[in-house]
Amino acid sequence: MRVFLRRQRYLLEYSLASLARHPGKYVLLLLVYSLLVFLLASVLLFSQALHRETEVLLADAPEILVQRLLAGRPVPVPAAYLERLQGIRGIREPSGRLWGLFYDPIVRANYTMLVPQTPEIPAGEIQIGRGIARSRGLEVGDYLSLRNASGATQAWRVAALLDGEAELVNQDLILMNTADFRQFFGYPEGRFTDLVLRVPNEREQATIAEKIVRILPDTRPILRSELLRTYSALFSWRQGLIFLILLGVLLAFVILAWDRASGLSSEERREIGLLKALGWETSDLLRMKFWEGAVLSLSAFLLGDLLAYAHVFFFGAGLFAPVLQGWAVLYPQFHPKPFIDGFQIATLFFFTVFPYTVATIVPIWRAAIADPDEIMR
Repeated sequence: MRVFLRRQRYLLEYSLASLARHPGKYVLLLLVYSLLVFLLASVLLFSQALHRETEVLLADAPEILVQRLLAGRPVPVPAAYLERLQGIRGIREPSGRLWGLFYDPIVRANYTMLVPQTPEIPAGEIQIGRGIARSRGLEVGDYLSLRNASGATQAWRVAALLDGEAELVNQDLILMNTADFRQFFGYPEGRFTDLVLRVPNEREQATIAEKIVRILPDTRPILRSELLRTYSALFSWRQGLIFLILLGVLLAFVILAWDRASGLSSEERREIGLLKALGWETSDLLRMKFWEGAVLSLSAFLLGDLLAYAHVFFFGAGLFAPVLQGWAVLYPQFHPKPFIDGFQIATLFFFTVFPYTVATIVPIWRAAIADPDEIMR
């Protein structure tokens, strides 16, 4: 075993020396290779960060939301529906929720206006997301004036800015008092936008949703797990869109790698002939070439991954954040927490390192099985 390891060390040292003798050719390939890994790894890391952040933010969301539908569109839910749901076992803390969308022509963006369950916000005050504060130039103590449903101007004092750690979901959010909400939208008393149900037992949620539909046929229950799947599908679709855009870069690298692996220069063939004449076996030449390709591909993989990690977790993934986050006007200042998915990194490793390493062995095998005199001539 010690002899085998010593042999591999000598082959590795020779491979490193061979790379050092041709720096220009290999440096260019290393840069292109690292760029490809950097782009792909950035998309993977940022998409996974979005997935995890969404799971964390939705962890406290209600297990079931109930909407009332009329002609396939959501409409206000009567307060009497809450009483009809009281008899279903497994439901805790059923309550009505008030929220709506308002288009602000000044910044050309939609605001989400919501009445929080707890605590109650004092009348005349609001709490706003940091995206709204930046776009309107507001700070705590300033007043935000908007035109309500009746055409009159309604103003609120900004009591607080919402938590910046959750800016991914609250950057366009306005929290307000119940009476202010109903006055602003002209929302009728005894009606809610939707109903919020707490169901602690996860195994009962699907069954309770079926019971809700039987009791209230004009409603649509939405499970928290369905919201998570929807967000996951959305982020995966956007991730695939970026991969499609990067297909040109991937094809360029494939052409470069194929050109590198499709043949050997006259100098490399002469070197192989000399090594064969000196007593090197074909297996030694294959191992030497394997180590050469492995060193190059691993270096590019590590360099690309490190750059992608810094790009995503220290610089906010500026190249891909607008596309993956999806906001059109109010972009959140999202700083993902460092996280690495081992399976995705292993997948990226397999599809970037393994093919190139194997491809470099093919031409050397063809040259190594030939007669040394023929190679030298």
